[in-house]
Amino acid sequence: MTLKIKYSYVLICLVLMQIVLTACVDKQQPTTGNPTAAPATSTAKVELIVSAAASLTDALNEIQTKYERTNDRIRLKFNFGASGALQQQIEQGAPADLFISAAAKNMQALIDKQLVEASRQKPLLLNELVVVVPAADKAPPQMLEQLTGGAVKYLAIGEPQTVPAGTYAKEALTNAKLWDVLQAKIVQGKDVRQVLTYVETGNAEAGFVYKTDALSSSKVKTAFVVDPKTYTPVEYPAGIVKATKHDKEADEFYKYLFSKEAQDIFVKYGFSLPK
Repeated sequence: MTLKIKYSYVLICLVLMQIVLTACVDKQQPTTGNPTAAPATSTAKVELIVSAAASLTDALNEIQTKYERTNDRIRLKFNFGASGALQQQIEQGAPADLFISAAAKNMQALIDKQLVEASRQKPLLLNELVVVVPAADKAPPQMLEQLTGGAVKYLAIGEPQTVPAGTYAKEALTNAKLWDVLQAKIVQGKDVRQVLTYVETGNAEAGFVYKTDALSSSKVKTAFVVDPKTYTPVEYPAGIVKATKHDKEADEFYKYLFSKEAQDIFVKYGFSLPK
């Protein structure tokens, strides 16, 4: 009887030792798939869509490089085009966080439709209208009236309905009583950059563009500056679109556009600043 008790006691001790050893080994094993582990920090970038007038292409591309370098969580995506077309896209629900127009009327249209708050938009830049000709032209016109001469077979302008530069050109030509006279010569571009291309490639002997566009190309030269008294001042307002899903980031970039660093870039490309 005593022997059986001792045997049982030893057996119990061995079992207990095995349990203790197993527990110790499990405790030392590395844990994988721990449901209580802290979630990984998200590194996803915020993409800001900026719908901007085509004439801002070069300046905004440089601004993008500087801004993204110091704001590594932001990715700027530009939608360049004619201001009127961009306005219509926003009205139809196309995604956009900011809008920079080459005409105040396009921004005002969005304000009137409550798609942009009046308090979150203001004039950013100024520009002026010029007539350009191919760089090799040795006898360029010096005034609007000379566009009627035989040397100019095709005259390029932006579509007046959607391209502000075209609207300004039509206004200047109408005031000079030349709009109807020049109809047979006019070829229209979808934006001001297409007008510039027409002249660069020789598909038009002259074209109405902004001073900044003329400065951006070595293939054209400015024939003359259009009298600013003959058309509405070229004002570029910038504003935050109400439908933005990134209000904080949009506001930060909006404010940056008015900073000295950004405005120095705009001036470098030929823009003027509002007084």
